[in-house]
Amino acid sequence: MAVIGMLGGAFDPPHVGHVALARAAIEHFGLERLLVLVVEDPGHKRTTTPAETRLELARLAFEDVPGAEVELDRHARTVDSLEERRPPDDAVFVVGADELAGFPGWKQPERVLELVRLGVAMRPGVPERHLEDVRARLPAPGRIEYFALEPMAVSSTEIRDRLARGEPIDGLVPSAVADEIARRRLYATAE
Repeated sequence: MAVIGMLGGAFDPPHVGHVALARAAIEHFGLERLLVLVVEDPGHKRTTTPAETRLELARLAFEDVPGAEVELDRHARTVDSLEERRPPDDAVFVVGADELAGFPGWKQPERVLELVRLGVAMRPGVPERHLEDVRARLPAPGRIEYFALEPMAVSSTEIRDRLARGEPIDGLVPSAVADEIARRRLYATAE
């Protein structure tokens, strides 16, 4: 049976780091499908563009990633989305190491681990000892698996800031995303 992966986020905008994360997860876990969930109203951060715009940008960003399917997620919290979707027990929810560091503060993290495995992309900047401390405090540490991700110095915040200053974003977002941002004049004003 094929393993399904899930990758959630605001994607405001989606960038090359998101795409690299998706590709690394697909390769590491042998995913046949990766469900990219654009969170309509993230509970943990403010977004600057409407959900439908971010959904369109994400579809462009992940269009060349084999097995990636982009959908809107109307749930602000991961556990609520998973409860509704009821993925197979071996499904993998993909996060970055920085997100694992904050995982105990998520809504019902123990339930998340009952519903899915966590695939944690390891990258520099988050001390492994800290991650092991977090992992040891969770009820099902065996449901957490690390995988390598080549570090990329890119963030959605940096991209929005550059666009607000009128600076180029070449190489920071997939070209189809850059074209759509330019066409629609997105992020052109400072936050």
